[in-house]
Amino acid sequence: MSIRRPDIVFLVLDTQRSDRLSCYGYSKPTSPNLDAFAADATLFRNAISAAQWTVPSHASMFTGLYPSAHQVLQSYSVLPAHINTLAERLSAGGYFTAGFCNNPLVGVINNGLRRGFYSFLNYSGLLTSRPNQAGISSGLLGRYRQVFKRVLAGALDKVQDSFARSELLLAFSFTPLMVPIWQTALSFKGNTAKSLDDAARLLIDRRGLESDRPIFTFINLMGTHMPYHPPRPYIERFAPHVLRDKESQHYLRRFNGDIYGWLAPLAGALDERQKATLDGMYDAEVAYQDDQIGLFLRRLQESGALDNTMIVICSDHGEHLGEKQFIGHSISLYNELVQVPLIIRDPGENLPQGSIRSDVVSTRCLFHTMLSTAGLADAIEEMSSLARLPANDLEGHVFSEAIPPQNVVNLLYKRQPELVLSHACDQPRRAIWLGSHKLIETGQSSEALARLELYDFLNDPYESMNLTDILPENVEVLQECLQLFAGQSTTVLSDERAPGFDDPEVQRRLRDLGYLED
Repeated sequence: MSIRRPDIVFLVLDTQRSDRLSCYGYSKPTSPNLDAFAADATLFRNAISAAQWTVPSHASMFTGLYPSAHQVLQSYSVLPAHINTLAERLSAGGYFTAGFCNNPLVGVINNGLRRGFYSFLNYSGLLTSRPNQAGISSGLLGRYRQVFKRVLAGALDKVQDSFARSELLLAFSFTPLMVPIWQTALSFKGNTAKSLDDAARLLIDRRGLESDRPIFTFINLMGTHMPYHPPRPYIERFAPHVLRDKESQHYLRRFNGDIYGWLAPLAGALDERQKATLDGMYDAEVAYQDDQIGLFLRRLQESGALDNTMIVICSDHGEHLGEKQFIGHSISLYNELVQVPLIIRDPGENLPQGSIRSDVVSTRCLFHTMLSTAGLADAIEEMSSLARLPANDLEGHVFSEAIPPQNVVNLLYKRQPELVLSHACDQPRRAIWLGSHKLIETGQSSEALARLELYDFLNDPYESMNLTDILPENVEVLQECLQLFAGQSTTVLSDERAPGFDDPEVQRRLRDLGYLED
């Protein structure tokens, strides 16, 4: 009797900051369940998202490519047909592929990210697709209802897709009339409990599947995304001042309803009360979602389904909560957005349980890692699997790209054009991590006015000291690396190393600056 290949659970905690989890050193007990899971898994301390927001980040995790290679850069972008997704590869390799998604940008918009899934259930938007949500019964009436639902869903998908592609409709969705409608009736944040319950049922019951057929399960949870409405017990634990302070309550109501404010940079810093309110409510959402994840993991463990299952838990990006006068996740490449949690439990021996990895890794390599676990990676893809330790310091270079969402930039130009200029909201950003340094370049490398920021991300994780003027040679070399990367970024690459990094002169300069050992 052959041994079934492992099931794979890919759980994306949308908008989850790593520095707000206890297992990443946060002082507050926001994540006891993830902490317990991490103790029996491999935790990556320096995981970097390939992009700063949902669509390009998911596309990178689904394809193994950086954003400028897969070209899914905007809410209206479509993944090119010649690029295979993780689900397509796993499906072709014999996996049953199922998605349980709470983010409408992944579960509703027709951008190609759902390609390869036998089943993809959506829990947000105008019409959710949770099984039997409308109480559909068997028989002729049930079949009529199913047909009606499919026709209606197709029509509503086109409506929702139009909102992603139309600047006018997007602006309309931010009006006071529309905000409460799409936040509540349209289930903007989906339904965490139902999506986890449906995923657990599939993995445990395996109804209709051959006994030897493995399952790939993608789950996206939106619990920590704005707006913030955690249950009262969590507010009592993490933001008690909001329950008794009228000014904080007023600020929170205004913040939750100000969708434009989630996208735009701040004109000035938050005051102490405002910052405490956002921090506390975010922490409350983290803790609430952590408890739901704990229930999901316990169900798998108690049923035995966890025994032969690889579980990958990560985030697509983090969140600005007023740091550096940013809110949300539209613009920057600071650590609040792109340094994300990544915890992997491998039923095999490739990633040791109870271990911590400190090397810098890209979440785009999750594509290669899951294919490797499934036994479907080719030789080049195996080289990019996170189960493989980097052979040298140079191999550990990682990039991230922030191409501004054009519909957001257009809104900013109409409402606050001065912020576009002061925060370079319309400029692309690229960053490289190498050794202990991180260089952020804002604007085009070829332009003399490109803004450069150099940080020691290991000793200065909140990026408070720009070292550009102190270490000009380091800046020059890292900027050359960014230029090499940008010059090749429109070509779809299949291997880990961007062309140009093996150039002897590049390696010499990196060695001189301490990024490579002799």
